[in-house]
Amino acid sequence: MSHLSQFSYQPIGILHSPYTRRIDAPHQGTVVEGTESGQPALATLELAEWLDEQVVQDLSGFERIWLIFAFHLSEGWKSMVKPPRGGPKRGVLATRSPHRPNAIGLSAVELVAIEGRTLQLRGVDLLDGTPVLDIKPYVPYADAFLDARAGWIDELDARQGRNSAPGPKKPR
Repeated sequence: MSHLSQFSYQPIGILHSPYTRRIDAPHQGTVVEGTESGQPALATLELAEWLDEQVVQDLSGFERIWLIFAFHLSEGWKSMVKPPRGGPKRGVLATRSPHRPNAIGLSAVELVAIEGRTLQLRGVDLLDGTPVLDIKPYVPYADAFLDARAGWIDELDARQGRNSAPGPKKPR
């Protein structure tokens, strides 16, 4: 690369969820079998004081939003990781592992309500205290590609069933 740069981001808010430990959270926000409640988790996103309420103006009409966040508890990364659904190790960039070269995550969540600078959310898989870097509205015509291939995940779906995922990890 000819223009290597370093970036610095200031979180726009902090997410508060019922998940305090990684083993408690589902691997995907919509796959909640095995969690304590068995239901998509409710969470709140408290936007930072330096943002005014205008930043969420017109967001209330969207059913879903994308959260771009930092995996703040990630402790390094490896090139190859073992996916939670099984199979051989895979290249980290072909997975959704939280242990990535840049510990940045992306999650589509349901927007339940907006109250001032507080967003009520459902279907999160983020830990309590997660710094959120940005929000973008989920736009179905641009964000949903129902016939898209999913590489090695398609093979797992054929064997284990579509949308199968393990529940949270058990404490050791």
